Amino acid sequence: MGERLPDPELFRQGGFRVASRLFIEGDIRGDERQVARLRQFAQREDPAADVLVPLLRKSQPEFERALRQGIDSVESPPEALEAFFRDVEATPYWVDRDRLDRGARAITRAGLLGLFPLGDVSLMGGYLASRATKSLVGTGEIEYKAARRLVETATWWIHVTTPGALVPGGRGYESALRVRIVHAHVRAAMNRRKDWDYAAWDRPVNQVQTAGTLLLFSLVYVFGTQLLGLRYSARERADILHLWRYVGWLMGVDEELLPAGEDDAWRLLWLLATTEFIPDDDSKRLAAALMKAHAGIGDGRGALGKVLAHVSVAGHGAISRLLLGKTNADFLELPDDPIAQAAVVAAAGVNFAAETVRRVVPGATALQELIGAAGRRHYLRQVTKVFGLDPTYGRHMKAA
Repeated sequence: MGERLPDPELFRQGGFRVASRLFIEGDIRGDERQVARLRQFAQREDPAADVLVPLLRKSQPEFERALRQGIDSVESPPEALEAFFRDVEATPYWVDRDRLDRGARAITRAGLLGLFPLGDVSLMGGYLASRATKSLVGTGEIEYKAARRLVETATWWIHVTTPGALVPGGRGYESALRVRIVHAHVRAAMNRRKDWDYAAWDRPVNQVQTAGTLLLFSLVYVFGTQLLGLRYSARERADILHLWRYVGWLMGVDEELLPAGEDDAWRLLWLLATTEFIPDDDSKRLAAALMKAHAGIGDGRGALGKVLAHVSVAGHGAISRLLLGKTNADFLELPDDPIAQAAVVAAAGVNFAAETVRRVVPGATALQELIGAAGRRHYLRQVTKVFGLDPTYGRHMKAA
C-alpha cells in the first residue's frame, strides 16, 4: 500500500476530533490509490434505474404493482422493469432480518431526539460536499422549499428505519426504491442541462454521492446521537449500519461502497472527507435556507414567535457547530451562540445519565422503544397533515 495521506481538516476539529480519539481504532486513512479508486465511482450512476425514467411514462401502473406485490404479479412486464425488480427482489446473502429489526429498534429508541442530528449534522454536513449540492441547487428543492424538503427527508428516514418496514412491499422497502427512482429522474434532468459541468461536478447524483448520503444517515447519525448523550452497544451500532447497508443496496449503491462494518464506514467517511467535503458558496446558500426553515417555527406568533425562532435557530446552530466543528460552521456562516452550545452540552449530560440508568433497569429499553415509536408516529401524522406529503414522491419526478 502506498504512503498514507494526511488527515483532512474535518477530522481535526469539533466532534469529529472526538470521534478520532474515542470511537476510531487504528489508522483509517487511505492512500492515493484508494482515493483514485473511490473517485472512479463519481463517474458512475445507476443504469438499472436510469433506464426506467422514460419507461415509467407509460408503465407507472406496472411499477406500482411490482413495488407492492412483486414483479411476478405483473403480466408481461417491460424487460427493463422486470430486470430492475428481479435484481432488487434477489436479497443479498448477507442480509440478516433479525439484525435489520434490531437496528431499526435502536434507531426508534431515540424518538424525536433523532431528528436533531439528522437535520443539524447529516443534512447540514452534507452541504459541505459542494459537488453533491449542485443537483439540489439545480432543482431548487432545498433552497426554495427547505422546510418541506427537510420534513420529507425526515419522513423518508422514519419510513426506512421503522422495525419490519424493509420487507418486500413494506413502507421502508417502497420508500427506498421510490427515492432511487427520484434520483434517476433528477439525474436525467441534470444531464439535459447544457450548463452541467461534468469536469468540476462529476456525474449528477453519482455513486459516491449516494454512498455519502447513506453514511450521513447511518454512521454520522449514530455518532451525532452519541454526542447528544445517547448510548448504544457495539452490537446495536453494527446492526444500525447493517440496516443502512441494505437500504443502500436497495437504492442501487455498488456493493463495494457499502460498508460491512463500523471500521469500513469510518474509512469510507475519511475518503469522502478527503475528496468530497469541499464547500463553496452554494453550501452557504443551502445552509442559510435550512436555518431559515428552523426559524419558521415562529411564523405568525408575534413576539413569542420571535423568541421561538431565535431559540430554534440558536439550538440547531449549536448542535451543528459542536459536531461539525468551528472551521466548517464558520464557513457555512452558522450562528455562534455560546449559551446555546452550553445548553446542548448540558442536555447531552442529562441524556447520558438517563441512558446509563436505562441500560441497567429491566424493561426500560423496551419502554423507551415504545415511547420513541409513538413520538415518531405522532410526528408523521402532524407533518402529513400540515404539508400534505405525497408518499409516492410524484411531485419530485414531475419537477425533474
